[in-house]
Amino acid sequence: MRERNSEIRDITLAPSGHDKIDWVRRNMPLLRNLEKDFKEEQPFAGLKVALSIHLEAKTAYLCKVLAAGGADMYITGSNPLSTQDDVAAALVEDGLEVHAWYGATDEEYNSHISHVLENGPQIVIDDGGDLVHMLHTVYRDKLSGVIGGCEETTTGIIRLRAMNQAGELAFPMVMVNDADCKHLFDNRYGTGQSVWDGINRTTNLIVAGKTVVVAGYGWCGKGTAMRAKGLGARVIVTEVNPVRAIEAVMDGFEVMPMEKAAAQGDFFVTVTGCSGVISEKDFAHMKDGAILCNAGHFDVEIDVAWLREHALESKTMRNNIIGYRLEGDRWICVLGEGRLVNLACGDGHPAEIMDMSFAIQALSARYLAQHGRELKEKLIPVPREIDQDVARRKLAFLGREIDTLTKEQEAYLNQF
Repeated sequence: MRERNSEIRDITLAPSGHDKIDWVRRNMPLLRNLEKDFKEEQPFAGLKVALSIHLEAKTAYLCKVLAAGGADMYITGSNPLSTQDDVAAALVEDGLEVHAWYGATDEEYNSHISHVLENGPQIVIDDGGDLVHMLHTVYRDKLSGVIGGCEETTTGIIRLRAMNQAGELAFPMVMVNDADCKHLFDNRYGTGQSVWDGINRTTNLIVAGKTVVVAGYGWCGKGTAMRAKGLGARVIVTEVNPVRAIEAVMDGFEVMPMEKAAAQGDFFVTVTGCSGVISEKDFAHMKDGAILCNAGHFDVEIDVAWLREHALESKTMRNNIIGYRLEGDRWICVLGEGRLVNLACGDGHPAEIMDMSFAIQALSARYLAQHGRELKEKLIPVPREIDQDVARRKLAFLGREIDTLTKEQEAYLNQF
């Protein structure tokens, strides 16, 4: 439906969305503090901000914080199965423009991004790189008006680095994912908890005593493996990076190629950012009832297309679980269509974790509004003072104190 130039499913769902946003606001003190600061400062006054992040309650509150700072917000989701329709409706009822709904087709998903970009944003906040990609391909006429943008996730930064290396990136992008207060906490503790929340609420099966195969041992993989171990699972890690493989071994996990792990796993979680991680040759070795899910940004890590084409039978076994019957009467079960399991099958990262990530986003966007036109480089690290500011604020809200270097100590360290 259309409501105030927005495209959402149903405006009458707004009350439920407001409840969700109010709940996360209570548990996101960093953003509450920034909301107060932004109301006074108005750093985004007169600026259009286009945002594409998984559209659930925590993202919605980030949008409201930016709007409180004067931003004219244009919002869409970053995954067809992560938008929550009641949250989208609540934002529209609050006067923000939203183009998103749950279960969008590829055509609808791209159309929603298009409608956001047609407004000619000065700042873009992206998660995975779809906004930036479409700006550089379909809406090149809008590029000159863009001051800069922020990228939320590892996959998006990989795409940005490729564009920059090819000389194609037209405006500065702040690499939010690389900030310490983002990837060290969001990717590790946020992914670790939310992945297993999504798996557990969807399958209602025990993890203890099972074998979990985690593909990829970056920060997201570390968190996923750590939480699986905590739930009592035997954990196998698959990797292509020898350094990360050694880390996994020294963290107490088994390491082997996917083709060997395939025969042993009960649960499989892909967290690599790459395509074809679990494919036909691996399906052939899997036991009956193996459960597969993905925690990487795009739905390319598990070859679900092959399963759809070659399975002898498929059926919905439970909400968000599709089973595929292969030769030997073996069933392979895929959660959330192979999309991000923590959002397709859950509510995403905990509010307190996203409070840190979105504080980095909000402050990085303010940095762009204030300094973006002065920046010469295209890939911009989050300024250290922003990272440190968020860490100090978080410690204060946690009621923790740390030491401070004396002048003598600073002088000693600075002599090297």
